[in-house]
Amino acid sequence: MPIYRSHVLICGGTGCASSGSREVTESFRNAIRDRGLSEEVLVVPTGCHGMCEMGPIVVVYPEGTFYCRVQKSDVAEIVEEHIYKGRPVQRLMYSGSEDMPFIPHYKEIPFYGKQHRIALANCGYINPDNIEEYVARGGYEALGKALAGMTPAQVIDEVKTSGLRGRGGGGFPTGLKWSFCASAKGDKKYVICNADEGDPGAFMDRSILEGDPHSVIEGMMLGAYAMGADEGYIYCRAEYPLAIQRLKTAMAQAEAYGLLGENIMDSSFSFTLHVKEGAGAFVCGEETALMASIEGRRGMPRPRPPFPAKSGLWGCPTNINNVETWANVPPILRNGGAWYASMGTEKSKGTKVFALTGKIKHTGLVEVPMGITLREIIFDIGGGILDDKKFKAVQIGGPSGGCLTEEHLDTPVSYESLTALGAIMGSGGLVVMDETTCMVDVAKFFLEFTQKESCGKCVPCREGTKHMLLLLEKITDGKGTMEDLDTLEGLAHMVKDMSLCGLGQTAPNPVLTTLRYFRDEYVAHIRDHKCPAGACAALLEYRIIQEACKKCGICARNCPVKCIPGDRNSGYHIETDRCIRCGTCFEKCPFGAIEKK
Repeated sequence: MPIYRSHVLICGGTGCASSGSREVTESFRNAIRDRGLSEEVLVVPTGCHGMCEMGPIVVVYPEGTFYCRVQKSDVAEIVEEHIYKGRPVQRLMYSGSEDMPFIPHYKEIPFYGKQHRIALANCGYINPDNIEEYVARGGYEALGKALAGMTPAQVIDEVKTSGLRGRGGGGFPTGLKWSFCASAKGDKKYVICNADEGDPGAFMDRSILEGDPHSVIEGMMLGAYAMGADEGYIYCRAEYPLAIQRLKTAMAQAEAYGLLGENIMDSSFSFTLHVKEGAGAFVCGEETALMASIEGRRGMPRPRPPFPAKSGLWGCPTNINNVETWANVPPILRNGGAWYASMGTEKSKGTKVFALTGKIKHTGLVEVPMGITLREIIFDIGGGILDDKKFKAVQIGGPSGGCLTEEHLDTPVSYESLTALGAIMGSGGLVVMDETTCMVDVAKFFLEFTQKESCGKCVPCREGTKHMLLLLEKITDGKGTMEDLDTLEGLAHMVKDMSLCGLGQTAPNPVLTTLRYFRDEYVAHIRDHKCPAGACAALLEYRIIQEACKKCGICARNCPVKCIPGDRNSGYHIETDRCIRCGTCFEKCPFGAIEKK
């Protein structure tokens, strides 16, 4: 293989690609070629580096110099100054505190300081379209180890020893789940990867598939060997075209290298893998609905038992894990279950990948040891609240999760601690909210999502979520009563206790946790007809402060419903009966002459 003195790693994940990283990659290749450095410098498109808010991201090795928000116009300077002359370009480095205005090295940036990457170990380091780079970092070593010297039972025991729990939401022990499928009777068995990631603000599974698809493929093969399966499906939503493209490329390369297909590594183990593209239904993240979709039927849950381990895909024993769970299996088999169990808490072992979004300075993807506190994730890794506003809440676990308050910031992140607070780990979405967020509106947003995504099969979910949503809309419009609040809470418990599947059973969580921790905001909407956060449009009123108005007419020109009559001589005023409370005038006025009440 050719030896290069420098590697230029450029994030090619969806986030950075949307901000221009593909053009940056091509510019680097052209600039390096034009400078005559093609034999010395290799350009490597990678998966997600994690710090999505700073993209496009470029890291130059061997120095490990981290450049952020790189544009095509910056490429020539990096090539000339850094790669050719050895002088890193400070202005494109990450800017830290006043004491450290420029942080040159990747590992010195606080965002990465408390992370411990296992599932994301290769994301941002290798070209996901090149199997040789995965192999160079230990890829398929675990599979070779298992096929050459371990029985299926020993593989399962190692996973049990690790304490790995399902990372898709429920947190069921992975090794135990595998043992159920392994002991099930049947000549045909299946393994499935659930990549139907549908939570608002979640992009963990997508990033792993885009940045390290071989880790998921190898994990599925290890599971198939352990459980006696010879066929598998990766169920990925069609909205993830880059992930699907890289998966198919990885599968073709693995087949070409004899690592997928018949008699893998000259053993008796054979495994066939398929990619099934889902249409984007949130309910298909539920395992029985997912299997129905693979079979060509409408994605609707069915009662359990029988559980998939006994009767799953086409009636055969089936094991389903999500992307992150499968990606953890190869390093566990390479390093041993005890190694993985040494991280985390007593009952929540290893690490967890979270998608940090919302009102936070550094949005992105993080992987942290179990037991870390929410405060460390939000403030030490995420950099704190955007615009230095006051922290209000964090929604953890997506639509199925719950909202936690400032008093919970020092809670260790584990399955048990979060469940005790009324939230769940979920797949790993973390949406941070500041003082301008209305918690009643947040509950309405997530319930609106789950109500639309309900398959409608069972009455509690279909009708219960609809009536809960109507009550929340009534409250945010300032028309609610205290009796409505009691009805809402009663409905939430009914839906939670009586729904058929996990979607309905967890849909009330955002409502119940906001009622538990932010009940005063509900009361303010009902009794005072006020939104304390100033977020609910129906309870807002915009007014022009005549003393501050410059009579420029900017507000009137930008108003979408033309409800601000006037002229430069007489001035302007807002016709409140016609105002749709969109806030455009408030945002556009450069003089602060419009107040929101």
